[in-house]
Amino acid sequence: MARAPDEKTAAPLVPAQRTLPALRAAAAGCRACDLGARATQTVFGEGPRDAAVMLVGEQPGDAEDLSGRPFVGPAGRLLDEALAEAGLDRRRVYVTNAVKHFKWEARGKKRIHQKPDAGEIRACRPWFEAELAAVRPRALVLLGATAAQSVLGRAFRVTQHRGELLPSPLAPIVLATLHPSAILRAPDPEARRRERARFVADLGVVTRALRDEGAGASPP
Repeated sequence: MARAPDEKTAAPLVPAQRTLPALRAAAAGCRACDLGARATQTVFGEGPRDAAVMLVGEQPGDAEDLSGRPFVGPAGRLLDEALAEAGLDRRRVYVTNAVKHFKWEARGKKRIHQKPDAGEIRACRPWFEAELAAVRPRALVLLGATAAQSVLGRAFRVTQHRGELLPSPLAPIVLATLHPSAILRAPDPEARRRERARFVADLGVVTRALRDEGAGASPP
């Protein structure tokens, strides 16, 4: 979707030197949308620059906003466990979010997650594009509807294409699945167990695709 001429994005802030340290430093002061004014800090991506796998979520949560690191809260712990079960090492995976600031509303003393809107996602997309160009992963895994639609278009439906290998110029292997937070919100323990197993199976598709592509017996 084309953006309006007066619509702000982070594009002017992206440095010419697109190394991960340079990008992270530049993004620290990003105010391309209004979310940065309320967030504690920018939560940029994290992981090795030569990671074979890049995971993209929606946005940082409360724990991530306070720590400055992506996927360190309850959803991040579930992600770590699922990656390990699927044969992927979190330490060798690059993790980031479509939106780099925590969007929230106050309910009493708690800060409750709010879904970012289309303008906020578009404003932040240059950071994702720069991360993708810097890392050049063999596999791109989109976690949840916001991440998938921000990358593949608003018509994309995770429920229809979950766990499928998707043709895309962005990476040799592209797959969309649930965000781990959706598993935590499942209505009962059996539903959580079932969705967790499916999530691990989806990540396993990536593991096998990497091996088939020639990644060797021990994928990242």
